[in-house]
Amino acid sequence: MNASRPAQSEIHYIPPLARLPDWARPGTLDTYLLSQTIPPFTIALSVVLLALLLERLLVLLNILASEASPFFTLIRLLADLMPHYMGLALPAALCVSVFAVIRRMSENDEIDALMSSGVSLARICRPFAVTGAAIGLLSMLLYGYIQPHARYQFRQGFYLASHAGWSPVLQSGMFATPSASLMLTADHVDQGGSHLTGVFIRDFGEDRERDITARTGTIRSSPVKGEVQIELTDGAILTIRPEMDPTVTTFDHATRLLSHARASAFRERGDDERELTSSELARQIHARKHGRHLDTKLPAASAAPQYPSQATSAQSQETVIPIPSMRAELNFRLARSLSIPFIPVLATALAVIGKRKRGSAGLALAVTILLTYDHLLQLGESLVANGRASALTVIWPPTVVFCTGCTLLLLYRARILPVRHISPAAGARGAGIPDNTPA
Repeated sequence: MNASRPAQSEIHYIPPLARLPDWARPGTLDTYLLSQTIPPFTIALSVVLLALLLERLLVLLNILASEASPFFTLIRLLADLMPHYMGLALPAALCVSVFAVIRRMSENDEIDALMSSGVSLARICRPFAVTGAAIGLLSMLLYGYIQPHARYQFRQGFYLASHAGWSPVLQSGMFATPSASLMLTADHVDQGGSHLTGVFIRDFGEDRERDITARTGTIRSSPVKGEVQIELTDGAILTIRPEMDPTVTTFDHATRLLSHARASAFRERGDDERELTSSELARQIHARKHGRHLDTKLPAASAAPQYPSQATSAQSQETVIPIPSMRAELNFRLARSLSIPFIPVLATALAVIGKRKRGSAGLALAVTILLTYDHLLQLGESLVANGRASALTVIWPPTVVFCTGCTLLLLYRARILPVRHISPAAGARGAGIPDNTPA
């Protein structure tokens, strides 16, 4: 039995990547190129995200500060914005990182060494194109499913933060007015703004004045009930009524309601086509095309938030999203996702420079092409949404031209296309112009 078993030295470990087919197995060149791309890609992605979030951060800070909203609300809103800006930052970071790697290799003569050994520029671009295809598939998930839910959550969170009533955020010695008849201040407030020392409250409600003092106080808020209460300890209450003697009441523990404001429930998801996933858009278009209406509750769109008095009348209506708007959004998402694999192809073709051409403006040209293409897609989306054109005439032709142009440019730079490079001297001789070079 021991003789039939293989010897221990004959058992070899096979790495997981080695078990893949030859066409799918990354080689040494692929591993080297991808390892060189990861650091600039990470840096570029972080810089672009910070630049995009900074502008919205300042706007949110200004709005939420006027509403006295807590800091974690700002963090939540920024997290909901992350998928939207990630969809813009991924293509930009991919273009910049691939361009930086190929430009460095071209300046250090690594591209010349590889091409001299029989490796074409198209072969060098292969791992970048595969990475772009993977990011394109991720973008389909990002554009089609993550961004619609994140956009709705951002609008919902911003609405609730704007209509949540008074927020318990205090500072030492600051006078706060939770309502028109209530004033609150404290000698000392901790950093969280909830634990108070030396509390003074003046209440002018119910035709009388009540001055409340307490040694300590703790503010507690209930987002579900929309209530803000303060728990007081070791205090006294001075009550002053018209034409009556003032009275003083002492207490060891008391609870006082500071604010009660419950915002109306936010609408359901589906106010416009950008809040619908790609599969929902496809189902809506198919159902409406065949004269059927899906049983989905879509409350009426409104530029202003719905207040309690408006909620009943607004929810009684149904939003009917036009079919051209849904078609424009669906085709726009697909076109952007399918274009991402060709971005590294464009960056590779423009990053390679010839000798004695250190000042090439390849990156500026790549950025100009990408911005022009993105604006063309946005223009095509608006034309389709307004019903003035079809997606086959204004969205997909620029996409086909962009993808085909990137591929042909790479093949031309790799000298794979059958294009004859004719020098001026050779062209002059071929045209019958006499050669005046002395013998």
